Amino acid sequence: MAERFPDGQLHANLRGYDPDPPATPTEVLHRFLAALGVPAKAIPAEPEAAAALYRSLLAGRRMLVFLDNAATAGQVRPLLPGAASCLVVVTSRSRLSGLSVRDGARRLTLGPLAEADAVDLLSAVTAGYRAGDDQEELVELARLCARLPLALRIAAERAASRPRMRLAELIRNLRDESGLWEALSIDDDDEAAAVRTVFAWSYRALTAEAARLFRLLGLHPGPDFDAGAAAALAGVGVGRTRHLLDALVGAHLLEQAHPDRYQFHDLLRAYATDQVQHEEAPESRAAALRRVLAWYLHSADAAQTWLNPPEPHVPLDPPEDGVQPAAFADHDEAMGWYERERANLLAATRAAETAGLDRPAWQLPAVLRSVHMLLNPFEEWLAMGRIGLCAARRLGDRWAEAELSESLGMAYTQSHRLAEATGCHRTALAIRRELGDRLGEAFSLNDLGLLHLRERRLAAARERFGASRELFRATGATGWEAVLTANLAETACRLGRLDEASELARHALAAHREQGNRGGEGNALRILSDVQRALGAPQDALRSAQEALDIAQRQRNRMWEGYWLLALGGGQQACGRAADALASYQRAATLQRRLGDRAREALAWHGAGEAYTRLGRFAEAADFHRSAAAVHRVLGDHWQLAVALDGLAGALHLAEEADEARRYWSEALGLLAAYDDPGADALRARIGGALGGAAG
Repeated sequence: MAERFPDGQLHANLRGYDPDPPATPTEVLHRFLAALGVPAKAIPAEPEAAAALYRSLLAGRRMLVFLDNAATAGQVRPLLPGAASCLVVVTSRSRLSGLSVRDGARRLTLGPLAEADAVDLLSAVTAGYRAGDDQEELVELARLCARLPLALRIAAERAASRPRMRLAELIRNLRDESGLWEALSIDDDDEAAAVRTVFAWSYRALTAEAARLFRLLGLHPGPDFDAGAAAALAGVGVGRTRHLLDALVGAHLLEQAHPDRYQFHDLLRAYATDQVQHEEAPESRAAALRRVLAWYLHSADAAQTWLNPPEPHVPLDPPEDGVQPAAFADHDEAMGWYERERANLLAATRAAETAGLDRPAWQLPAVLRSVHMLLNPFEEWLAMGRIGLCAARRLGDRWAEAELSESLGMAYTQSHRLAEATGCHRTALAIRRELGDRLGEAFSLNDLGLLHLRERRLAAARERFGASRELFRATGATGWEAVLTANLAETACRLGRLDEASELARHALAAHREQGNRGGEGNALRILSDVQRALGAPQDALRSAQEALDIAQRQRNRMWEGYWLLALGGGQQACGRAADALASYQRAATLQRRLGDRAREALAWHGAGEAYTRLGRFAEAADFHRSAAAVHRVLGDHWQLAVALDGLAGALHLAEEADEARRYWSEALGLLAAYDDPGADALRARIGGALGGAAG
């Protein structure tokens, strides 16, 4: 049916009956949105927002969505597109009646294959390998497999691989295996017994080495794996492991979904898990799990080298014998590995926790923080951070506890949960001071300063940044000293200390240029542009903002470009170029939407509202300010909400809607009561004057 859906297909294995937890709708939505071209940072953290974006992207498209192996209707419902032009196919071992009742699904019940079809499947698989098999014996083989396709294919593959063995002998072997299962099993489900019998029959035909790999793969914590992870489980070389994996795929005991990506049918995974529990000693199982966890840990550490080079590495012991971590030639290879292994990395962290392996349970999230802070995968970032923090505390490892507290603080900050972020960063700071970790203390002080800057607690931010800069200077971390100088410049600018801000921004700019830090250089130029605009030098401000933007575009960094376009728009407005400013703000809003930064998108909307006001288009200005205010209200940013309400009231006042303007100005005044800095005082005074004028 693919030709009827020319816009493509989306597929997900929901793992509804897997031994491990099933796939969550949020996890699948994130994969679907990535497949639809949404950048990782633009995927909303909130499940409702992610589902809404998914539905909007499918609106008007003709796509086929295949949801395999669902456990419940609730697992499926958030993945249903709203478009009638799309078809969704859901497979399950349950009836999922809720989808029929509430969502209009048409249910098709599939029983075992008809006898003739089952025989045809056996014949198709063995064609070219066997000839002259008796029809009645084929019927008997189909009956022993309960006419189930998975069991039929495995049995047929076994028959095809032994062309000189009479079918009657194969059937006798299968009957013997069936008798063994009946003796050992209390399950009276004939279909389940038939499947288990065929699994055992095929498993016992493997070489000892392939059978060992098969059962050890039952310990793998995630939904799929590559040859490197499989080699770590087995403790053998990757080349040899690939040969063994090929043997398992050939026997239909393993599926190869993509090049070098393997997965179990969930029934086969359950069988492998059962076999490893019975045939491997506890010490052997524990050693295999430790090896595969070490493989993920050291591979993630290698990926960090490419994905976030400036971040300090977590100290790790060398990998044990039998573990060959992944290696990467460039950034794209490392990012591709991370994207393929995301689900496995979370599963590995959970497996470490379940097995009582607290050291890898905290090390994995600590290493991955350097990637999480770039991409904001909040669900797994927070889940892994919490596991890691508990593990560090059980071990009594205070350094690790500080690392995980800081990681959670970053996740909470970037997901706009500032109260929780403050608690985490304060915990990290206290521990680092207790340990005498001066470099760590400097990082924690900077984290708290950035939080205070977001909250517009400017005096507190200035104090934290100053202390952090002194510690970075004392420890010889010159790169970070320049970062803190820029943070102090931005704080001074917001405090109205413009000469000080100008000097600090120029010092930071010179240091970043000397160190070759293009991102730091662009950020210093962005801050300098704001300072120059406040000092009444609009042309200088415009020039600095344009230099910053040029850096972002040369580096092809959309995050920098989206943020620094706000400074360019401000400079253009100050130079009387409102139409140019509007274009900059619209470009910034588009980039921030793709990056998923709602706060900065709202800042771009506010800038667009200001530009429309300058152009005399007051109704459009009010719409943009209203949208900005709505986002800041949801995010709980009272300062930016007050600023947006002031812009909204101003546009409404110019549109001669005085009553509504007074209402918004009054709300803004109430919000400003929480702030006591010079900028807040000036805004209060201006709004008070506007209210007086409006009343007059």
